[in-house]
Amino acid sequence: MPNILSGEISNSAAKNLSEKLEALKDTRKIIDKYDYISKKIPVTITISMTKGEFVPIYEVSISSIGGTTEIILEKIRMELIKRVNLGIVEITDSKKTSIIEDKFKETIRILIDKYFPDIDNNTMEFLVSYLIQRSLGMGNIEILMDDKELEEIVINSSVSPVWCYHKKHGWLKTNIFLKDEEQTRHYATMIGRKVGRQITVLEPLLDAHLNEGDRVNATIMPISTAGNTITLRKFSRDPMTITHFLKYKTFSYEAASLIWLAMHYELSALIAGGTASGKTSVLNVLGALFPPNQRIISIEDTREIRLPKFLHWVPLSTRLPNAEGKGGISMEDLLVNSLRMRPDRILVGEVRRQREAETLFEAIHTGHSCYATFHANNAEETIRRLTNPPINVPLTMLPAISMVIMQFRNRRTGMRRTFQIAEITGEGKENTLMQYDAKSDVLVNKNKSKSLMDTLQLYTGNSINEIKGEMKEKETVLRYLVNQNIESVDSVGRIMAEYYTNKENLMKFVKLNKMLG
Repeated sequence: MPNILSGEISNSAAKNLSEKLEALKDTRKIIDKYDYISKKIPVTITISMTKGEFVPIYEVSISSIGGTTEIILEKIRMELIKRVNLGIVEITDSKKTSIIEDKFKETIRILIDKYFPDIDNNTMEFLVSYLIQRSLGMGNIEILMDDKELEEIVINSSVSPVWCYHKKHGWLKTNIFLKDEEQTRHYATMIGRKVGRQITVLEPLLDAHLNEGDRVNATIMPISTAGNTITLRKFSRDPMTITHFLKYKTFSYEAASLIWLAMHYELSALIAGGTASGKTSVLNVLGALFPPNQRIISIEDTREIRLPKFLHWVPLSTRLPNAEGKGGISMEDLLVNSLRMRPDRILVGEVRRQREAETLFEAIHTGHSCYATFHANNAEETIRRLTNPPINVPLTMLPAISMVIMQFRNRRTGMRRTFQIAEITGEGKENTLMQYDAKSDVLVNKNKSKSLMDTLQLYTGNSINEIKGEMKEKETVLRYLVNQNIESVDSVGRIMAEYYTNKENLMKFVKLNKMLG
């Protein structure tokens, strides 16, 4: 039976869950099970449905540590705190963090030798990592942070289990509890110090971005009445590519080739959808389709876009103001500044305000190709939201956006799909070219193009048949990516770079279905 991880000291809620799981272990149904390493600590995850529970349980087990060992390690940790008195440490500098860890490690090794005299080197390193995590980090929360399958980790209160959002299984209850409300507040304060922010009774809300790109939101009582909360949204270390989208049926091959064709010829696009529908993922995926000889500027609140390393790319990120309300850098500030950086393509994480939208459309009208994300549920609503308060973009400016890509997330299943691909006509109205059919789970053609094909003919000089022929060629390359399992950002980017610079050579490998040398 996996041991229950519950902060530094087990509380009654954790014990109750442990007893419940033990009593029902013969009736639980295991849905998934896998292992990973978290900072030299081997971790086993078991996801199961248990009688009496309405959501699956995410059980974390560190099999190397038994009950007796856990008691001794807690004794070492308490002795460690007495020996190494660092006071209030501002951990805002990675060098300072390293110095602090070195001080702890030195003392930890002495104490482990005292309590475990016959320990081998591998076990020593494992226990050192475990105690460092418990003493300087967020303990078992950091174990969850290292699970690549998790998107979100949520602490609601100390009397409730930690929840997590799994890429495959959706929301899950974990078997991890925090000791008390003070421990949650300590974690929030520690996160705030790392980014130069604070959370206090006077400032009970914290919204911060960590250096790795993860986003943290925290609230403390009495604002959150049931207890102190922390919400950690993880930054994807292994971002999606167009190959993943095709494999998972997010895009169809026809839709992907149409989008690629429009981007090839520098037509601007808006990626819209609801919360967590995959808008930023689409922006990330499409960014890898750019030619290597163009300068790309990306503007985001949280660093989520990752483009191939050989692209000419400058990533910019906004900055929140300090406690005095000074030093903030908004998306609009960066958008205005980017126009002075001679960009060929501009990627905007999300357009929310009127001035951002105005600057974006002005950028397009001055000859820049722009791609941005926007909150709306369908193409018609996108037009309506853009042209009405509070954004108020003039209807005459809308045709600057050649294509609207709508994303959809089914909250019951967690499935994400491209819902619509639409064009904006010269009158500023949407014309849906492709529409998602939920029953067949495919994008189907809906209406003939009224403006997109005309625009492509105008800028390429090609006939409709030639344009369709190029779409077929691009579809062949996309099928090649899937057949050869070319999935990483850099490997997909390399194929795209080869397509733009030495297409004849690439197509030889595509026709033979052999990996590019």
